[in-house]
Amino acid sequence: MEPFVLKDAAGTPALFMLEPWVSRYDGLSAGFTGRNGGVGQTPYHTLNCAFHVGDRPDDVIANRERVAAALGFTLEAWTCGEQVHRADIAIIDQDNRGAGSMNRESGIQDTDGLLTNEPGVMLASFYADCVPLFFFDPKQQVVGLAHAGWKGTVAGIAGKMVEKMRDTFGSQSEDIVAAIGPSIGSCCYEVDEKVMSHVRDLENHFLGNEKYSTSDWYITKDGGKYMLNLKEMNRHIMIKAGILPTHIECTTWCTSCRNDLFFSYRKDGGTTGRMASWIGLREVSLP
Repeated sequence: MEPFVLKDAAGTPALFMLEPWVSRYDGLSAGFTGRNGGVGQTPYHTLNCAFHVGDRPDDVIANRERVAAALGFTLEAWTCGEQVHRADIAIIDQDNRGAGSMNRESGIQDTDGLLTNEPGVMLASFYADCVPLFFFDPKQQVVGLAHAGWKGTVAGIAGKMVEKMRDTFGSQSEDIVAAIGPSIGSCCYEVDEKVMSHVRDLENHFLGNEKYSTSDWYITKDGGKYMLNLKEMNRHIMIKAGILPTHIECTTWCTSCRNDLFFSYRKDGGTTGRMASWIGLREVSLP
């Protein structure tokens, strides 16, 4: 069953809720925005949530406010990094809560992974085909997001998130649940030998272990081209890091196939908006 379920009402932002989590864990909000239900002009219409693409900043702020309000957070809780397709991870606390909420410059620099155990913080990162990775430790009450394009994937950001959760918050791998969100699928993601040389380097770390079948990672085509499955690669990295396979949710949505619902860098020709992944624990109001 598809874990990311569209909540799409007239006049509201399109939100793909991570339904198995939000229905199970009190106070947790997690999901992924679509491209509809916001404000903005072509080519960023309508729910672009990122500053760096060239959209009007006022429209980006308006869209973020719509999303945050729909989720029960304030814009000041929206916290994000300046993504650089690497595997660096930042810990978010009350001192850096809200970084990047109102402009690009105040975002946490050179950061593709975010972790926090602070209620009232809404972690966010941005996508137009790359893979959003979600992490939650219900015992230690730690939430995390990672942005994984092919570079972040082969750099092992999924495994490094698990390691950071263990080292910083005392999480146990078997307690962590993870999710892989809407992103470009192997049906649409064609790459060349330059990318595949890095994929094979990562593949070598899995060969010889019967737990993993790297044959699911890519399909070989003619002319030195390959169809790459970033979702499956990240799932294997999570499992190798100790997350139980039954604790991993994986989407069936392809952002390129469903360009009516999602921004897609490839389908839109490189100039387009960005969706936001988000995760956060709501503050509990005292009676």
